[in-house]
Amino acid sequence: MRDSYHSSLTPLSVLDLSPILEGSDAAQSFRNTVDLAQHAERLSYHRYWLAEHHNMPGIASAATAVLIGHVAAATSTIRVGAGGIMLPNHAPLVIAEQFGTLESLFPGRIDLGLGRAPGTDQVTARALRRNLSSDVDQFPQDVVELMHYFQPAKAGQIVHAVPGEGLNVPVWILGSSLFGATLAAELGLPFAFASHFAPSQMMAALGIYREHFQPSAQLARPYAMLGFNVIAADTDAEARFLASSVQQAFVNSRSGRPSRLQPPIEGYEQGLMPQGRAIIEQVLTCSAIGSPRAVREGLEAFIARTGADELMITSHIFSHAARLRSYAITAEVRDALS
Repeated sequence: MRDSYHSSLTPLSVLDLSPILEGSDAAQSFRNTVDLAQHAERLSYHRYWLAEHHNMPGIASAATAVLIGHVAAATSTIRVGAGGIMLPNHAPLVIAEQFGTLESLFPGRIDLGLGRAPGTDQVTARALRRNLSSDVDQFPQDVVELMHYFQPAKAGQIVHAVPGEGLNVPVWILGSSLFGATLAAELGLPFAFASHFAPSQMMAALGIYREHFQPSAQLARPYAMLGFNVIAADTDAEARFLASSVQQAFVNSRSGRPSRLQPPIEGYEQGLMPQGRAIIEQVLTCSAIGSPRAVREGLEAFIARTGADELMITSHIFSHAARLRSYAITAEVRDALS
């Protein structure tokens, strides 16, 4: 039984939405993504994941498999994957072929995280699927079907994923509620929880996942990766200033007016109405914003509280240089903790 996930340290990985900045475009976002992935590889981050979203003006990673291939081609050792593919938008065979292609091109480096949300609004979901007959309630069956396509062929099998069949593509279940935790436990798969934007059920989901986990051919014991926001800078004041961009993004999105990632604003949070402040307080619960010392304290406390096997770090920062610096500081903190 293969169990290659566990180590004595808590690995750090990167979640990138390939943000489109105000005044910029997707082409520049992709250049920034490649630069950040190469930076993360040099800093020994474990994996680099991209997420499927649609009809969102500030997120460029809609064609997730295409962008994964672009990033994997520009790097050499870091694992690259989907965090995640929103499976209700796709036929399982299509995803098996896409990720079989990626695994064939970049063997031993591709991860496939699967989510059941549409990654968009219902109108756009209908445009993606033409109809909504691929109900999210079919998600467990679709996951099993997809995993089947990666297995060696069986006698009498009619439909084959070419490429994909017989390839070792690790499958993860993503979630922001208890549903994903239950499914990951039942299937014996690693579980990634979206605590970087939906933290309310994190501890309950971890409890369910760990208590009900069933060992599988992929994984011998539970492995939970948690999303965590880090906005790191040389000073606390600078980090708080930089964090106003992600604060604007969440307030705008939750208020029904999604936008490109906005430049930071001094005193942004203090100028918000109570409703806006409540959004930030709820969404960014799992965050470390500040100097290296504050980031270290935040990471230590979060790992101690959750027992996370791995953290998926997201740093939604307007300035690309400041974003690179944030990940560098976080890596320095990680090395100091080791």
